[in-house]
Amino acid sequence: MKVTITARKFKARDVLKEYIQGEVESLEKFSVDILDVEVILSYQNNKDSVKIAEIIVKVPGQILTIVEEAEEFEISVKSAVAKLNRQLQKIKEKKAKH
Repeated sequence: MKVTITARKFKARDVLKEYIQGEVESLEKFSVDILDVEVILSYQNNKDSVKIAEIIVKVPGQILTIVEEAEEFEISVKSAVAKLNRQLQKIKEKKAKH
């Protein structure tokens, strides 16, 4: 599984990259078919500075995209990974039925 992390308009800290890497790797327990994962970090520079994490997961035959917003990147990444876990579980269950 190839993981690409892109930070728009800022340079992501190594600690943040390591955290994201760990969270994304946890997806493998739900699907070993993951080909590629792209994580795009950005923020809206308003009063509260909303942090946005977009995670794109490529599995055979599908591309799953989740966008989450939160006050911190860690929270938005964790929330997006949780949603991806549910989606990958559904895909795995559908494959098991066939």
